Amino acid sequence: MAHDSALDIVKKYHHAWTTADVDTAMMFVADDVLCRAPGADLRGKDAYTAFIGGFAPKLTGIADIAEFAEGDRVALFYYPQTAATSTTPAAELFTITAGKISESVLIFDRLSYGPPRQD
Repeated sequence: MAHDSALDIVKKYHHAWTTADVDTAMMFVADDVLCRAPGADLRGKDAYTAFIGGFAPKLTGIADIAEFAEGDRVALFYYPQTAATSTTPAAELFTITAGKISESVLIFDRLSYGPPRQD
């Protein structure tokens, strides 16, 4: 991993967690990772693993939109598809430090992933 670019690291991480291989995904994450997610800041790999591990099994698919990398920062834009939604976009901005994801700023609409509304 030391020779991988920041984009390579993020793409490997993203592929792993979106195929429910959370253990492999966490190989690309620093022990002291900080994830700023809607409603919570998650500190440390254990909290981040629980967060990702709780959502990954709910995925029914993933549609990538775009990626952008500059130096040690990578942005991904995608549609995490679940039983509740297939059209709600998500965005993440990653910072890579010493070959691992050290910070993630995650943006998505939490309510779109909840149970469907009963009208």
